[in-house]
Amino acid sequence: MTAIGALFCTDTGCRIVKEARSLAADCRLGLVMSVLAKSAPLAFAVALATSSAANAADLVVEEPVPVDVAPQQDRWVFSVAPYLWAAGLNGDVGLFGLQPVDIDMSFGDIFDNLRFGGMMVGEAHNGTWGVLADIVYVKIEVEQTVERTVENVGTVALSGNVQTSSFTGTVMGQYRVISEPTATVDLMAGARIWSVDNDITLRLSAGDVVAGLSGSDGDTWVDPMIGIRGRIDLNPAWYLTGWGMVGGFGASSDVSWDVLGAVGYQLTERTSIVGGYRALGVDYENDGFVYDVVQSGPVFGAVFRF
Repeated sequence: MTAIGALFCTDTGCRIVKEARSLAADCRLGLVMSVLAKSAPLAFAVALATSSAANAADLVVEEPVPVDVAPQQDRWVFSVAPYLWAAGLNGDVGLFGLQPVDIDMSFGDIFDNLRFGGMMVGEAHNGTWGVLADIVYVKIEVEQTVERTVENVGTVALSGNVQTSSFTGTVMGQYRVISEPTATVDLMAGARIWSVDNDITLRLSAGDVVAGLSGSDGDTWVDPMIGIRGRIDLNPAWYLTGWGMVGGFGASSDVSWDVLGAVGYQLTERTSIVGGYRALGVDYENDGFVYDVVQSGPVFGAVFRF
């Protein structure tokens, strides 16, 4: 055993070892405290900065995302639709208080004698409320001469000319009860004005004798109307559309009705074409004038929206 080893085995050596260990522990504790004392301001500063950043983040107000606050139903959409209605006419027509005459004219008969015709539908709608207007005007002229040879008189000729004009104007207010991306339904109420005028001229000639007769008969009246109108989109290009109306109710005519069914094709966002079938009827009688007829036939047109 060396001298150093002997020294550690004595009491004095043991006390020295204990004191050395105690001193080393104190040194380590002091070093830790010193480091903590030196790093405390930095830790405090980091904590303060972190807290301030967090509070500042809480105070940031995000800018609202701009949205379109104007409701879709406030935007008015207008449309016009000129169309051709290849309608025939059948029913009873009575003039001058005479017995009504049965009328059965095809569209071909009417077209052969057509002098003027115009038809158009217009609409304004804001998604909830709307106005629908429909105008139909037709003027036809029929002229015919019948000749007979009468003994001792010679040739007798009877010439007749009839000019008939018919105007139908409809104005309906609309309220949308179903509004879906691919389907809409509107309830309608309004009025329809009718104006029918017949000018008749007869001329009888027998040799040098000539006799003539002319007259005019017709009437103008207004019928209250109610109805329903709808549209169903089959796909982005094709759609179904139509309306049904009924009126009169004895206010002017006994009954007035109108039914339309059509298929449309969307050419562009603002233009489409339609084709279908329409039938319209009225039963009116007043002061010897009788107009109890039905007009029906295919209809073709174009719709322009803006």
